[in-house]
Amino acid sequence: MRGKRYSTEQIVRILREADSGMKTSAVCRKHNISEQTFYRWRKKYGDLGVPEAKKLRELEKQNAKLKKLLAEAMLDIELLKEVNSKNF
Repeated sequence: MRGKRYSTEQIVRILREADSGMKTSAVCRKHNISEQTFYRWRKKYGDLGVPEAKKLRELEKQNAKLKKLLAEAMLDIELLKEVNSKNF
């Protein structure tokens, strides 16, 4: 079963709770996440604020879109090369 999905803003707020003095284990119990998840989030979002996290999310979406466009263009190029190599 898949767990909850947290937005980047929620993740940053959870990390700030731990920075404010709560123990990591208490924060994890409160939000029902594993410590491994907490440390993975800290590695990725540790020094970000909420505005920076929003920008990061937008950049990740844009990056995924660009990767998809590049993959489609490369497939088109390969298809054209294949058609061109066959002498019709």
